[in-house]
Amino acid sequence: MRVYLAFFQTNEPGGGGVNSGFWPDILRSALHEAGHTVLESPGLDWAEGIHVPTGAAKRDWRARVWPQALADLARFQADGGVDLFLSYFFPEQVEPAAIAEINRRGIPTVNFFCDNVREFRRVPPEYRPFQLHWVPEWESLALYQAARLPYLHAPMPIWVPPALRGPPAREDPAATFLGSRDPLRAELFSQLAGRGVRLRVQGRGWDASGQTPAPAARRARAGWLAHQWRFGRQHGLAAWLRKFRRPAALPHGNPPADWIGAAVDRAEYLRLTRESAVTVGVNRYDSPRLRPGEIATYSRLRDIEAPMLGACYLTEWAPGLDRLYDLDREIAVYRDAAELAGQLRALLADAPRRQALRRAGQARALREHTAAATLSKIVQTLGLP
Repeated sequence: MRVYLAFFQTNEPGGGGVNSGFWPDILRSALHEAGHTVLESPGLDWAEGIHVPTGAAKRDWRARVWPQALADLARFQADGGVDLFLSYFFPEQVEPAAIAEINRRGIPTVNFFCDNVREFRRVPPEYRPFQLHWVPEWESLALYQAARLPYLHAPMPIWVPPALRGPPAREDPAATFLGSRDPLRAELFSQLAGRGVRLRVQGRGWDASGQTPAPAARRARAGWLAHQWRFGRQHGLAAWLRKFRRPAALPHGNPPADWIGAAVDRAEYLRLTRESAVTVGVNRYDSPRLRPGEIATYSRLRDIEAPMLGACYLTEWAPGLDRLYDLDREIAVYRDAAELAGQLRALLADAPRRQALRRAGQARALREHTAAATLSKIVQTLGLP
């Protein structure tokens, strides 16, 4: 198949923002390995559309990039055809008329989005023209059902190099969390401290001094008012009223300073994920729609990537995880700090069980949860040849 990819590509040196560069690299590798041809618009920076300010600047951005994308698609159609338009768009990046035009040209359109449950009360109207929606969060399926939009529930896309598709040759004795700091993760690890286990924590934003990051500077008044209007429209009046009471309820814990290590590059991330005695995942998230102190979870990319890399994986329970794995046989789960501590103690003391989890979890992820497997499901769902 010839697949046009609009998946966070960036022209910025070093990969651009946090996820810019990562997603297209994953999709390119998966598509190429499966024998497909990847078509792109090298002159377009799709990731730029996330960072352009909302309003006139965003409209100008869409008016600039979408005509170029349509022109490139026409050229690709004339020179071999286009079998699929595959994107990762936030609503504000979408030009609905352009998606409708792509459909009119006979090119099926599929959009992936992985923060539905955190970002939306209902499916944004900008998403309606897409012929299929790739939805990874189990709890978000109700949004697409209510909107009567066609969807495919499939894991977040990941690809790992063939050399890493077997068990690791060695095992590091530490239990490890790899990921950026946020208040919910910091509070969880603060609760874990003192329960008789130790966790190595590495990623962006962690501070070995134990200091909580300073709050972001306030916007100028005009920008603040515009933000409040968008917030209320996105999350609803109840969430808007609640957020002014939230700061006092936000968690303020931190893990012990001697747990914290330096952030790691991609190669070291892959090595530590594979070789750590236990690799820990955290699936809780914050949302304005949650009541103070309420914990909600959804399954993340690491729930696919870590088992695929051969990790002994222990992650926070989330809706739909039991549809991805046989829990306690392929991956282990916890629901709070006490259960996290208990699972860590048990796993660190049981090498045969760690090896069994590595083998079973990796086999399941590589058999059913690859990006190539999801693409096959997309082809079947759309009835493509």
